[in-house]
Amino acid sequence: MDLGTDLKTTLGPPGMAGQDDSSLDIQQAGPLQAYELRTVSGRENLGQALILRLLTPRRALAALGHADYGSRLGELIGRRKSAATRALAKAYVLEAVKQEPRIEDKAVGFQFLPESEGPSDIRFSLSVRSKAGDVVSLDLGVGL
Repeated sequence: MDLGTDLKTTLGPPGMAGQDDSSLDIQQAGPLQAYELRTVSGRENLGQALILRLLTPRRALAALGHADYGSRLGELIGRRKSAATRALAKAYVLEAVKQEPRIEDKAVGFQFLPESEGPSDIRFSLSVRSKAGDVVSLDLGVGL
């Protein structure tokens, strides 16, 4: 199974410029200087797709016909860090990634990473198996 190809996105604050190590640049006047456009394929594409799905609030793309895209992780903002909050975070992550058609229905692994957390965030590691058989892992933090 082909895991697809897409534009690579740079996750970060607005105004962040990409490294100029390709032959294609887009120049823009103002505070944004240059962006690098390149594609990602395979496991990297799937990992990027999962991160974008987890960081997008559920229903944010409803007007575009994708009402179920995204995750409910944003609902955790303002909650105290607790076992119940962690349980909700895990449930919301697994619910969101289950929607990705390129992966198996069950996660290979999920664990919290308390040693790398700050006072107002939780971090986790997620591993999934693509339908092509590749294991894709990612670490992500969620601010509370």
